[in-house]
Amino acid sequence: MLHMTRLILKAGVTGLPSRGKASLAAQMVQYRKMRKPTQPQNWTVDYRERYIPFSKEQLVNTLLKEFHSSSHTERASFLAFVSQVDSSLLQHYHSVLEQLKGLYEPINPDRDTLQELSLTDTERLKKEQEVLDRLEPLLDQANFNSLSEDTLAYALAVNHPYDEVQVSVNLDQYEYVRFWALGQRIGPLRVMTTLQARRGFFGTSPRIPADRHYFKRVVVAARTKNTHLVLKCFKDIPLEGLEQLLPAVRVRTSILYRALLNGMLLVSGLAVFVNVGMVVLSDLKIGTTSLLLFFTAFMAFRAWKVFGQRRNVHALELVHMLYYRSTSNNSELLASLILRAQEEHAKEVILAHSFLRQRHPLQKDIDSKMVERLRQDIQEWLYLHAGLDIDFCAERACKHLKELGVGAEPSSQLGSTL
Repeated sequence: MLHMTRLILKAGVTGLPSRGKASLAAQMVQYRKMRKPTQPQNWTVDYRERYIPFSKEQLVNTLLKEFHSSSHTERASFLAFVSQVDSSLLQHYHSVLEQLKGLYEPINPDRDTLQELSLTDTERLKKEQEVLDRLEPLLDQANFNSLSEDTLAYALAVNHPYDEVQVSVNLDQYEYVRFWALGQRIGPLRVMTTLQARRGFFGTSPRIPADRHYFKRVVVAARTKNTHLVLKCFKDIPLEGLEQLLPAVRVRTSILYRALLNGMLLVSGLAVFVNVGMVVLSDLKIGTTSLLLFFTAFMAFRAWKVFGQRRNVHALELVHMLYYRSTSNNSELLASLILRAQEEHAKEVILAHSFLRQRHPLQKDIDSKMVERLRQDIQEWLYLHAGLDIDFCAERACKHLKELGVGAEPSSQLGSTL
């Protein structure tokens, strides 16, 4: 039963049984063979940005100025509709939150109440799966994108040249791993370090951050074997740094730093050997073999100390980065996701309402052609105001409008019904 539970891949969870590990490992090998890949294959198809990068207040104020400022009645009607949406969604999402909290409480690792029953590993896995099943539509409504196995393989195999901190991941340690992300951006990403005025490897000034893919928010759901589900959310995470968010990772020194450290040790060791070793050989009459053995042991100890210090520095940098970029975790994450889903829900409905009233005021029935025109109009408007290509889900917005009992009648009629 335990074995079967661990093989569950329901709701898109990237499980890691032997077949899944083999597929992931094969994709990682492909990326390692590529010459400087910059993004996962078919990335523009797999990832479609749906997050609306305005707060609800910003959106309402902008729509008021553009579409609902012709008269006091028009303005009051629109604000009344926004109030109706808020009150309707508040009750719905409060109910969703209570259900989700009740489902998550038995497996909450941070609970401070008395535990009624001790769960077996099989029971815990089953309840974790139920929580992830409930989270799936919530994350979708919050406009998160589920990152594919190909994206995970890219993140595990590819390291950005500006990332000094690198980690190694043992896939055999995990029961399942899942990532969701929203707010993809391309631009310079500054990483906070423990040293404010950090200098380069040879004392040079710090490098200017390069333009790279990163996400405004990333949600991680992962479980190592014989432990518990870990739910965390982070901000401003680069695409190549997703593996740093996983539990049970090990900090490693990059190939470039290993080469630089080995070169420095070799040069300094040769200098010491030439300047000191020759004097010892001539004055103390120590055999060449003994001196070489002593020198080799000394250099091995020195290399061990230097690499250990470098790993400690990188481990501290990783902890520092996760500390400042973590936004919420476990039960607190559930509440923040509810608020985000509620706000995205409201923004979609408000946008659809405004564009239907202003550009299609005489049509009462919303057909597929109108939905497509609505999607194009809103996407063009979002690009004009945000400068981002956003895939607006017009079908879902129209469905939610219908659930609120709002059709495509003119705004004056809507104001009289509220």
